[in-house]
Amino acid sequence: MEELVKLTIDGKQVEVPAGTLVINAAKAAGIEIPAFCYYDGLALQAACRMCLVEVKKAPKLLTACTLVAQPGMVVHTETPAVVEARKAMLEFLLTNHPLDCPVCDKGGECELQDMVFRYGAGESRFLEQKVHTEEKQFSPLVYFDAPRCILCYRCVRICDEGLGVKALGVVHRGVYTEIGPNRGDHLECDECGMCIDICPVGALTSGRYRYKTRPWEMQHVGTICAHCSNGCKTTLGVRNDAIIRANNRDRSGLNGEFLCVKGRFGFDFVEHPERLRTPLVREGGELRPVNWMQAVALVARRFEEIRARGGRIGVIGSNRTTNEENYCLQKFARQVLGTNHIDHHRTGDVVALVDALAGRTGALATTGDLYRTRAALVIAADLAQQQPFLAFQLRANWRHHGLRLYAVTPGPVREEQYAVRSVRCRPGEELAAVEGLAAELKGEPELVILFGDAVKGELVHRLVAFGDSLGIPVKYVCLVDYANSRGAADMGLLPDLLPGYRPVAEAGLERGMALPEILAAPDLDALWVVGANPLKDAPLASTAAFVVVQDLFLTETARRADVVLPAASAYEKTGTFTNVCGEIQQLRKAIDFPGAKTDLEIFGLLARAMRAEIGPANPEKVFEEIRATVPGYNVALPVLAAGGAAPSSPQNGRVPVEWRPELIRSARDTLFRSGTLGRYSQALNSVTEAPGELYRG
Repeated sequence: MEELVKLTIDGKQVEVPAGTLVINAAKAAGIEIPAFCYYDGLALQAACRMCLVEVKKAPKLLTACTLVAQPGMVVHTETPAVVEARKAMLEFLLTNHPLDCPVCDKGGECELQDMVFRYGAGESRFLEQKVHTEEKQFSPLVYFDAPRCILCYRCVRICDEGLGVKALGVVHRGVYTEIGPNRGDHLECDECGMCIDICPVGALTSGRYRYKTRPWEMQHVGTICAHCSNGCKTTLGVRNDAIIRANNRDRSGLNGEFLCVKGRFGFDFVEHPERLRTPLVREGGELRPVNWMQAVALVARRFEEIRARGGRIGVIGSNRTTNEENYCLQKFARQVLGTNHIDHHRTGDVVALVDALAGRTGALATTGDLYRTRAALVIAADLAQQQPFLAFQLRANWRHHGLRLYAVTPGPVREEQYAVRSVRCRPGEELAAVEGLAAELKGEPELVILFGDAVKGELVHRLVAFGDSLGIPVKYVCLVDYANSRGAADMGLLPDLLPGYRPVAEAGLERGMALPEILAAPDLDALWVVGANPLKDAPLASTAAFVVVQDLFLTETARRADVVLPAASAYEKTGTFTNVCGEIQQLRKAIDFPGAKTDLEIFGLLARAMRAEIGPANPEKVFEEIRATVPGYNVALPVLAAGGAAPSSPQNGRVPVEWRPELIRSARDTLFRSGTLGRYSQALNSVTEAPGELYRG
């Protein structure tokens, strides 16, 4: 049982676990002790001295951020001596601080500003001229204004400890001390922007947000990042129906304050000038703009004609559309179009893992498990590049709880910095290398295994059998690429499975064609592509096929289409996403984009034009149907409404499918690439690391 310590803070009796710092003990009692340098989870610095408190029988004031609570300790946080000390510290901090609050981007959110209002002196005793240094641009995304810096070292610590990048350090000495890049005069890093949001003042500012607006002038919409599969919560600052910035400073969501470069800066694809604003129809060999009524009527008529004569229709869904949209798409394809030729780009073999874990519960790890587990094994994945939040969780676990990490990879990865064992292997030999670690892994109390697309089909069964042989509790994460890759599989965008991994035979259907087979079919009569770009990498064999594309941009696939329908992005719709660990979260609409419609609205328009009934095109109503019909999705709605993540639990039984490992293929995106969305993000393409080769490992 955890040992508890009793102490008194400002007359309140407080009971906290042994080892708790006084600053956190006070917070637990609802008492705020101000601090600039202290940041929960990072190494202690005691640099700012703002958290000084008076402790009974202590000969001097002590820093609450380094003081461990002791039994019987009596702490006072607002005595005259404490207040005077804080006032003096603020006077020192303002010695060279410019009084540019009216133009500083941190205005209204500045911790120094708040403390000066609370404790600051009305006038300064320093009459000397302030030391001034010109503003520096560390990268297109990060600017640094040295005179504003109070040398709390939060940015240095989050970059070193939190990310393992070590891009920032301290240069010069004395009054000229400042933060600077560790390599030359520019950043070579993840460009995550964590240093900007963790900065308590306006020293580090965003190249995308600076001088645009004030926080009280924006609406703040909490939604889910549209890029990778980790499912990070991002809070979008919206003004005049435009996204101005993104962060998660309130630490809501499963990712706390963490966001990678995509989540913090990669939202600008929504305003790219090449966004589609009106439907396009091919006339005379060229795509020409028409209105929505004309476009929908044409698609409905052609679909009805092809269905009536028994033609072959292929449907390719998306890894970025919501669960509600994916569910309705497969329902539309099977019930209205009468086709089971439906698939999507599969980036990880979730189906094989669900099948291999049949008959057991609690074997799928959550993102929280990665922070708590005692040991983890990473197989054939570069987490820092491809799964940044999962990498952050494992690194935080190592720093806070002593995680023992094992890495089996074909090349260098950042996780090797702290792995207890790192094994290099050639592609195709990953499981043999893993099995060579059996003796060491058996000595661990528990284990989470994370594997990429190198482990698929029967190899997933072999991996689970290996986990069973260890004789310890083992959980698994099948890594997938995009925002709703897991949800696409769960919702039945597969030719052989219905939603919830139920066989299509239950609906009286036979197995349909998979994605490569759809593209290669010479007798395909129609192809409907929703939020995907399959023709970027493979041609369409049927030259006579009627092609309909729903997308944000005129991609390679859209250029081949007969009808193109402008679709809304994830930041322009409501619904749910399911992340890589199977955790369901709610997507909230932040803005409207003129001319675009959500994919769910488009399905509703097509169904009405074809006089078909697929249910209301309403995300809440569709999710109710999902909860009632899809195994594992009957989650508590209040959890989602409150911005939480509800873990799903897929069908706990065998999945009768023919294994097709050749269909599983990761896109190998890096931190700075994100499929089509990454191509149209100026922020992701502006940094020197954009190709992903300057900072690997």
